[in-house]
Amino acid sequence: MYEPLSDPDTYQGSTVLKNIPGLRDATALERFEAAVTAERAGEPLPVGRLGVPHYQAIHRHLFQDVYHWAGKFRAVRMAKENSTFCYPEFIPTEMKRIFGWLKAEKFLCGCTPITFAAGTSHFLAELNAIHPFREGNGRTQLAFTALLAFRAGHPLDLGQLDPSRFLAAMIVSFNGDEHALAIVLEDLISRQSAEAD
Repeated sequence: MYEPLSDPDTYQGSTVLKNIPGLRDATALERFEAAVTAERAGEPLPVGRLGVPHYQAIHRHLFQDVYHWAGKFRAVRMAKENSTFCYPEFIPTEMKRIFGWLKAEKFLCGCTPITFAAGTSHFLAELNAIHPFREGNGRTQLAFTALLAFRAGHPLDLGQLDPSRFLAAMIVSFNGDEHALAIVLEDLISRQSAEAD
């Protein structure tokens, strides 16, 4: 559970995030959120230029039925265990920086699968450390990464994704070790490529 250091986004006396259907039970909200975001993920994602506004539009698309602030950057400080995410006042600058890097790298087009996986793991590690949204960062990262990979010619077979392995790789990438995350991505690319052969 991600713990904000200060949280005006929850119902009073609760850790439940304020939500559109007004659910006050954490389990009920979790179930509702999982169901509606899975349904939205099955729809075409918003079109865009793989920049910050496009990334925000993807979050808004996925979470539009759950939170009024879908697609908007968080305004609270957040941490998980000993890891503190980017302070909200620096999120716009940091998002511009990492998406600027992605654009300068030509969105990783024309790369080998290994180079693409390494570049994408760096991008994801940075993006995760920024953690721009109050909730739904992981799902938005995954949706955006799948779109990025498809456009770069390295489609991912997300049906083969092991969530626990991916999460473990994301955690170590937060501390600067992006290798495990790159391997996870390589495996998803190679599985998809093997099926295409």
